[in-house]
Amino acid sequence: MSQTYNSRIQSLSVEVSELRQELLLRDQLVQQLSSEIFRLLKDNNSLFPQPEVSDSNQAEVQKLKEQLESCEQQAAFYQEQITCRDTEIDQLRQVIQELTDRTRMLEQVVQELPQVYRNKFEERIVPVQKQVAALQKENRQLQAELQSVSYRLALKIRNSSHHAIDLPNFACPTPSESDVPSIPPDS
Repeated sequence: MSQTYNSRIQSLSVEVSELRQELLLRDQLVQQLSSEIFRLLKDNNSLFPQPEVSDSNQAEVQKLKEQLESCEQQAAFYQEQITCRDTEIDQLRQVIQELTDRTRMLEQVVQELPQVYRNKFEERIVPVQKQVAALQKENRQLQAELQSVSYRLALKIRNSSHHAIDLPNFACPTPSESDVPSIPPDS
C-alpha cells in the first residue's frame, strides 16, 4: 500500500519536474518573442505610418503588422498554456501534499500497531491471569486438604496397626466326653 503511494508520488514528482522544465522553456520563448517584437518596433521606424509612404512600404508595414499580430497571438497562446500548466502544477502539488500527509498518517498507524496490539492483549490477558490465579489458589487449597486427609489417614492406619485386631472373645468350652460324638464300632 505504501509502495503504491510512494511510486505514485515519485511519478507525480517526475511529471512536475518535467512540467517545470517545459514551463521554463516556454517562458524563455515568450521572453525571446517579446524581446524580438520590442527590437523590431524600436529599430524599425517604418512600422509607424509616415505621410509619404509608398505602396511597397505599405505592403511591408502590413506584412510586419501581420507578423506582429501572429507573434502576439503566439504569446497569448503560450501565456494561456503557462496559466494552464501553472494550474496543473498547483493541483499536482496539492495532490502530492495530500498523498504525503496520508502516507505519514499510515506510517504512524503502522508504527503504533504493535503498541495497540500489545495493549489489547494486555486487556484480554488480565481476566485470564485472574482466573489462572484463582485456579492456582484453589489448587493449593485442594492440595493442602488432600495432604491433611492423607496425613490423617496415615495416622489412623498406623494407630490401628499397633493394636491387635480386636476379635470377638468367644468362651471356648473344653471338650468333654459327653460333647464328643461317639463313633459307632465297626461291625
